[in-house]
Amino acid sequence: MFSSIIVIIIIIIVILLIVTNIRIVPQANAFVIERLGTYMQTWQTGLHFKIPLIDKVARKVSLKEHVIDFPPQPVITKDNVTIEIDTVVYFQVTDPKLFTYGVENPMAAIENLSATTLRNIIGELELDETLTSRELINSKITLVLDEATDAWGIKINRVEVKNINPPRDIQAAMEKQMRAEREKREAILQAEGEKRSAVLIAEGNKEALILEAEAEKEAAIRRAEGEAQAILKVQEATARGIHMIAQAGATKEVLTLKGLEAFEKAADGQSTKIIIPSEIQGLAGLASSLTEIAKEDTGSGSSVPEQTAE
Repeated sequence: MFSSIIVIIIIIIVILLIVTNIRIVPQANAFVIERLGTYMQTWQTGLHFKIPLIDKVARKVSLKEHVIDFPPQPVITKDNVTIEIDTVVYFQVTDPKLFTYGVENPMAAIENLSATTLRNIIGELELDETLTSRELINSKITLVLDEATDAWGIKINRVEVKNINPPRDIQAAMEKQMRAEREKREAILQAEGEKRSAVLIAEGNKEALILEAEAEKEAAIRRAEGEAQAILKVQEATARGIHMIAQAGATKEVLTLKGLEAFEKAADGQSTKIIIPSEIQGLAGLASSLTEIAKEDTGSGSSVPEQTAE
């Protein structure tokens, strides 16, 4: 009976040892195994068994991507301005063995390396360049950290500058500068608008004057054409009248009579000078001669007093 109990106890102990030394490595994890204090192997995903009291799981390593948000670090720019910058580091363990034995505290090592690298980079940039060069800072920090952490089995995927905080007096000065720039741009835009408006008004006035001059020119041309047509109509009517008189067989006396009528109409005008045609002057002389003859006849036949014909 006693021997049976001992056998049962031994069997139970063996079963417990077997059960307690079975390990299942989950997905995206790795176990670093040591045998008698020395690195033996790295277990990947799956079922594994370790030798009791000889093998030991030295470290369980997660192969997922890690994110560390480091607190703000005070750094000095090239133009001696102290600013605070906080960064976010994204990294992933690629070699569990190196991650376990490469550095004592990987997180603290990455933080300190990130801070020193950031100080070196910002020390080469002025404040304005620092505020506008986030991509440059991110790429440089990522490159330096990735090279330094290869020996620790860590892959730095990217580094992001989260916040850049200048001193309060610098922030106030920057706000004033930005306000002045906005006011300057506003004044420039307003001046350009007024200039454009003045140009458009001047162009409109110019076009209006040109159109007005063209209208006056067109009106003058139309008036001249109308007067020319009127004169032409009068000349045509006069020519037709002369032609009709000629066809009617008018004598020289009739034409002379028409000339006298025309001279009578001209004498009734407002002109101060009248040019008498030679034909009318000849008629006037003939009239004077006839008058003298009549006077002589009257003097010889009667005693009528002599009158001067004018």
